[in-house]
Amino acid sequence: MRIPAREKTVAYVILSVFALFAVVPLVGVVFSAVTPAAENHGAFALPTRIDLGNFATAWTEGMLSSYLVSSVLVTACVVVLTSVLAVLAGFAFARLDFAGSEAIFFVLLAGLVLPAEAFVIPLYFNLSSVGLIDTYEALILPQTAQSLGFAVFWMRNHFRSFPDEIIEAARMDGASDLRVLFRVMVPSSVAPIVTMCVLVGMWTWNEFLLPLVLVTSEDHRTAPLGLAFFKGSHVTDYSLLSAGGVLVALPIVVAYVFLQKRFISGMLDGFGTR
Repeated sequence: MRIPAREKTVAYVILSVFALFAVVPLVGVVFSAVTPAAENHGAFALPTRIDLGNFATAWTEGMLSSYLVSSVLVTACVVVLTSVLAVLAGFAFARLDFAGSEAIFFVLLAGLVLPAEAFVIPLYFNLSSVGLIDTYEALILPQTAQSLGFAVFWMRNHFRSFPDEIIEAARMDGASDLRVLFRVMVPSSVAPIVTMCVLVGMWTWNEFLLPLVLVTSEDHRTAPLGLAFFKGSHVTDYSLLSAGGVLVALPIVVAYVFLQKRFISGMLDGFGTR
C-alpha cells in the first residue's frame, strides 16, 4: 500500500519530536560526563573542554569494575536460564497437548502483572530461611523466575506461528519432539530468541530493587546498586555521577548496537500468532 507523502511527513515529524525527547537527556549526560568538575553546575551545556579523567575517577572511586563483573555474571546467568526454560516451555505450550496446559499458561502469565514490590519481602524471608541472602543465587533465581512470564509468552507465540508442514515433515522422518525443537524450530527462530535475550538482559541489568533488598555486601552488588551508593557519596559532583552513569549503561548499549538487526527482526516476527 502506497503511503501519501503528507502522511509520511507527519509521521516523520512526530517521530522526530519523540526522538528528541529521548535523545536530548542522553546527550546532556554525555556532555556532563566530559565536563571538568569545576565547570559543571548540573545544567545542560556544551563543555568548554573535554575531561576524560572523570571516567577514570568514577571507575576507581566507585569500584565499578567489581560491580560490573557482578552485573555481567548475574545478567548472563539469568539470560541463559531464561532462554533455555522459555524455549522448552514455549514449545510445550505451543505444540504439545497435555492436561491443564491453558490453566498453567495463564497462571504463568500472572508474572507479567505482578510487581516486584508485591513479593520482595516474602522472597527475602524465603531466601533467608535457606541461607541464600547475599549470594549470586539470590539475584539469579528470582530474576529468572520474574522474566519467565514474558519469555514463555514470547516463545509460545512464535512457535505457534511456525509452519505446520515443516514440523509434520520432520516427524514423518522419525524426529522426536526434542529433535524437532532443537534441529528444526530453534535454528529458524534465532531472531526472536535474540530479541528475547536482549530484553531480558536489559531488564536484569537495570534491576535495582532486588539487589538492594537481597544483597548486603559490596562483593555481590550490581552496577545500578553500586551507582546508587556512589551517588550518595558525590551528590553534587555532576561530572563524576554522569561518568559513572555512562560507564554503567555502556555495556548494554554496546550489546544492543551489535544485536540491533536481529533485535528488530525478532520484534517484527516475535508476536506472530495463529
